[in-house]
Amino acid sequence: MLRAFRNRRDAGAQLAARLSRFVSDPNVIVLALPRGGVPVAFPVALALDAPLDVFVVRKLGVPGHRELAMGAIASGGVRVLNQDVLDRIPVAQAVIDAVASAEQVELERQERLYRGRAPFPDLHDKTVIVVDDGFATGSTMRAAVQAIRQSDPAWIVVAAPVGAAETCQRLRADADQVICLATPESFCAVSAWYADFSQTTDEEVRTLLDAAASQLSQAR
Repeated sequence: MLRAFRNRRDAGAQLAARLSRFVSDPNVIVLALPRGGVPVAFPVALALDAPLDVFVVRKLGVPGHRELAMGAIASGGVRVLNQDVLDRIPVAQAVIDAVASAEQVELERQERLYRGRAPFPDLHDKTVIVVDDGFATGSTMRAAVQAIRQSDPAWIVVAAPVGAAETCQRLRADADQVICLATPESFCAVSAWYADFSQTTDEEVRTLLDAAASQLSQAR
């Protein structure tokens, strides 16, 4: 089985090289999708000399098959449904609403934990680079992009080390630019591309956000 990346930080370092055109651009901000997107975005933000923040999105897993995304919710009340999945596995609207309600609780918890009292950054006229550790169905990233659009950024780049070819193509309808290092036609799982795909903890997210802010402050 192919393991293209040692871990998420290694993947982020490789991804940063593809984003070099954005180095030291004062209008750039890097947003990571927690939790797994944060260790990927950390080396990206450092390489670009850009601020790092999180954008919380929660996957809506199919009951009984939680890893299969039937959609996602994001900050700002955005909900995106994956119609391809729902066509194959019909789910009642009441069940979708119940799953979304439960995930909303976790979304709000993560926002409080990761950001505390700090306000969400102003994205107006910014170049926003949204990073995750990989794209499977793309529902999570689509929800993020649609929510971020509400802040009127100048340009949205979605970036990941690996993604299903069809998903990356579909994301081009939502984002201004899609950067994916590997786009296999035959795609089984994001985890297959990592030697170490261990779960990212809340503590690691907080540590990386604090470290990125500290290094950016020292550099400037």
